[in-house]
Amino acid sequence: VAVRKIEASHLKPARLGNSDEVQVGDWVIAVGGPFGLENTVTAGIISAKGRSTIGSADYENFIQTDAAINPGNSGGPLVNLRGEVIGINTAIASRTGSYAGVGFAIPINMARRIMDSLIRHGRVERGYLGAVIQNLTPDLAKSFGFQGERGVLIADVTKDGPAERAGLKPGDIVVRYNGKAMKNASQLRNEVAATPPDTTVPIEVYRAGRHHTIKVKIGLLDEKVIVSQNGEASSSTDLGLTVRTLTPQLATQLGYDENQEGVVVIEVDPSGLAAAAGLRPEDVIVSVNGQPVTDTRSFRDALAKANLRDGIRMQVKTQGFSRFVFLKAR
Repeated sequence: VAVRKIEASHLKPARLGNSDEVQVGDWVIAVGGPFGLENTVTAGIISAKGRSTIGSADYENFIQTDAAINPGNSGGPLVNLRGEVIGINTAIASRTGSYAGVGFAIPINMARRIMDSLIRHGRVERGYLGAVIQNLTPDLAKSFGFQGERGVLIADVTKDGPAERAGLKPGDIVVRYNGKAMKNASQLRNEVAATPPDTTVPIEVYRAGRHHTIKVKIGLLDEKVIVSQNGEASSSTDLGLTVRTLTPQLATQLGYDENQEGVVVIEVDPSGLAAAAGLRPEDVIVSVNGQPVTDTRSFRDALAKANLRDGIRMQVKTQGFSRFVFLKAR
């Protein structure tokens, strides 16, 4: 999502709706320019909400629709019958790259939060809890003695992070976040990300047979960056790479010299370009197309100058051994 200022007159801005009020079965209209055919309008219904399994991104909360979305629709509005924009058409699920009845849109409320952050700070600021979370399965719930139907399990907490400082512990089951019932890990991740840093929120957890409400001061997610190619058709062309700035402490933990600079790979999508190029977790990227990489910001800057169609060369270190890898769009 980008924010652009347009110097023009006689333009009528689109009305933005409330995507939280969208219901499955609502009629919607998708507007775009598929295959270069500008101002194409298609209609359908909301098929599902809260989809979070179509790609490798951490923050997914898509609206699913059967309104026809094809390459070229990305960035166009998804509109309700009142003419209000409720989403931004983003991707499709398809084995051919063309419409197959399953399209996805970013909820406009999420896009609006990103817009506000870009205007106010010049970047997207996300809240940070400092906890590793996972979905709560029936077997796990039973093992913890939890009889509720929904919740999110805390698998670990970051040392001296907001969660640990507030008293959250591994094994806690998050039932409510800021008063809202939590259904799955994706929902909690999105809620935390949408919380302004330095905001104190109540988190209700189940622990050892009792419910506790713990107040947590949310931090700022600053180091982690998720990198993917901006593909229109589907998520199959994602770079599929998650990295973090290599700090001296992290370098020592991973067996590197404490003065080693770069970004460390912490997650690789098995179906992405990074995996195909041989990148693995704990690899350290030290340059992109010859440009030194010292942190996530310089990594982003280097990628912004690169082009996946031409290919991207990365210098990578693995436990002291250096090599080059080459990534190119399929």
